[in-house]
This record gives sequence, C-alpha cells and structure tokens, in this order.
Amino acid sequence: MKDKFIQIFRRIYHLKDKIAFFPTIISIAGALFAYLMMYAENRGISKYLIEFLPELVINDTETARVILSSFIGGLISIMVFSFSMVMILLNQASSNFSPRLLPGLISNRKHQIILGIYIATILYCIFILVFIEPTGSKYQVPGFSVLWSIVLMVFSLGAFIYFIHSISQEIQIEFIMNRIGTTAKKKLQKLLKLEENRTFEFADSENWNSFETKTTAYFQDVSIQLLKKVALEEDCKLHVISKKGAICYKGEILFKTEKELSEDTIDKIYKAFDFSNDEFIEDNYLIAFKHLKEIALKAMSPGINDPGTAMNAIDYLHELFKLRIQKQENDFIFEEDNCVVLLDIVSFKELLYRVMASLRTYTKHDVIIVTKILSFLKDLKNYTNDDQKKEIVDTEIENLLKDAKSSIENEYDYNKLL
Repeated sequence: MKDKFIQIFRRIYHLKDKIAFFPTIISIAGALFAYLMMYAENRGISKYLIEFLPELVINDTETARVILSSFIGGLISIMVFSFSMVMILLNQASSNFSPRLLPGLISNRKHQIILGIYIATILYCIFILVFIEPTGSKYQVPGFSVLWSIVLMVFSLGAFIYFIHSISQEIQIEFIMNRIGTTAKKKLQKLLKLEENRTFEFADSENWNSFETKTTAYFQDVSIQLLKKVALEEDCKLHVISKKGAICYKGEILFKTEKELSEDTIDKIYKAFDFSNDEFIEDNYLIAFKHLKEIALKAMSPGINDPGTAMNAIDYLHELFKLRIQKQENDFIFEEDNCVVLLDIVSFKELLYRVMASLRTYTKHDVIIVTKILSFLKDLKNYTNDDQKKEIVDTEIENLLKDAKSSIENEYDYNKLL
C-alpha cells in the first residue's frame, strides 16, 4: 500500500511542473466557489443584505449582466495576452540561451497561479451570469455574487500587473542564471551537510547480485527513503550503479544487492527509480552545470556574440565548482554510522572535463574569457586539500593554455595569459 502511495506521490510531484496543473486546480476552486454562492443566493443572502447593507448588492438585472459580460470578455483578452507573453519568453529563451531552460521556465509556479486566477474568475462570472433568471423580481438577482465577481476582477487585475513585472524579470538571462545557480547551490550545500563528520566505508560490490534496467530511459532521480527502508528491513546493502541524469540502456546494470532478495523486494527497489525526460535541478544538481555551460556556449556563438553573459555564466559555474570540489565522490545513505546504500555519481574529474572541454572549444579565441576561466581554475584549487583533485585542475589549466595558444595569434595577449 505504501509503495502505491509513493508511486502516486511521484506522479503528482512531476505533474506539478506541468503548465496546466495549478491553473486546473485553481479553476476547479473558482467553479466550486460559484456553486457555493448559488447555494447562498438560494438561501436568500442577497435579500438579507439588501435590508441591512444595500450598498453591497447590485440589484438590477441588466447592470449585473453587463458587468459579468464585460468581465468575461476582458479577462479572456488579458489571458490571451499573458499566454502570448509566456510563449514569447519561451521562444526567446530557447533561441538565445538554451532549449534546456524551457522545463524550468514552464514550471514557474507564479505564472501558473496567475493563469489559474484568470480562468477561475472567468468560470465564476460565467456560472453567475447563467444563474441570473430572466425575471424582474429584485430578490432573484444574485447581487452579492455579482459583487464578488467585482472583487475577483480587481484581484485578477492585480495579478496581471504582477505578471507584467514578473515576466520582465524572467526574460532577463541574469535572473535565469541566478535561479539556476541558487537552486543548485542549495542542493549541494545540503549534500555537503550530510557528509559532515562522516567516514565513508563500503564493501566491494563486484561480486554482488546485479539487476538490469528494464527499458531504455533517462535516470533522473531515486527515492532515498524507499531504498533505505528496504536495506534496513532486509539487512542488505544496496549499490546504485547508474548515475543520475545519464541514459540507461536496456540491459545495463542498474543496481546491485549484497545478497539475494525476493521478487517482491526487488520490485520495490525498481519502483524507487524515477525515469523521465524532464530535467529539474531540484532532482539533480548536475543539470545546473549543464545549463550554465550551454548558456555560456550560446552566448559565445557568432549569432549571439555576448561575452558578458558568458562571463556571468562562468562566475556561477565557479561558485558551484567550489562546492562540488569539497564533496566526496559518491552519495551514500547512513543509518547511524553504518552506510547502507551507495550511489555512484559523476566524478569531479569527469564533471570538470565535460564543462571545460566545451568551454575550451568555443572560447579559446577570446583572451578575456580565457583569462576569466584561468582565474576560476586557479582559485578552485584553494578549496580542497585533496592533491588528486588539484592535479585534475592543473591538467585542465594546461589543456586550456594549449588550446588558447593555437587560437590566439597575438603573442602579447598570450603572454598575458601566462
């Protein structure tokens, strides 16, 4: 039963990142509120308020219809404009920065909520308009409900003003990079905190029982709590071989177990893995490195030619690498002082090479960018006492200087790098 709950929770967790999730929830709330007001009108709330607070009740049928019709038409126009602005934002981000930024922009909760407010207000006004009966009886006019439509309309206008303010920020690359960097930084700091005062020891899993991937898909996340629960219940250590963010081909080893387990237990372990094509930094901090690298490469392309943006992206990569170089080369789950689950991750050496190989190729001709990268690499060595990691950084410095020498013809500029 608990496994099914985990599967449902995971589906909802991914569903919330879809652009239609929050608008749907808020729209349903608007429709339910309309039916609640209809119930209150049938109970005579407008008649009661006319006697005590007549200024709060719109008591003319035609006036009520004109107000509601105007609100419906106006809100539809505002919603179309807002949706068009979102599409422009997504198109510009895809063209100028990177198509991989789209999932993060689409899942912007603020814009989803604003769109939901528009639709909820439209539905509310439509239901109240239909509720008005074609009769001259003043007590049959849902005056109090029409008053609420005015309140909701004012609230929608406020949301529209906030949307204009928000979209003007979202379209700026500095804001996008700051959001990416901040999210990944929090994730890395959380992982570093878990590693504090921990001694990593784990048995060799070479001869353990291996289990393969059932389908070809991208491995994005895994339920840590479920793996830990299985490991403790079965008194068995687990080793996750596949790395987050990588594609797992059918037949590749996904995980290993220290001893043989029942089929039901193996099924539980399989259910802990989340395969998806969507990339979210909240699930995998490596996505931030990929996005920032691609922003820098796109900025240095001949069509964009924006070295300033590339330098800003390198600054954010600098900050993230300072955290990553302090992290151990595996993720692990402890029960008190006993490591029960080991997760393989992309090593610091591989991660730095992936970033630097692309940056070297596309920025080696620009002496200012190369100087920026060299400064970042030299500073990076100060954040670790691991001689092996320092050698890795030195290797990347040497490779960068070699590539720069082949592209920078001016000896004065190259000597500046040295």
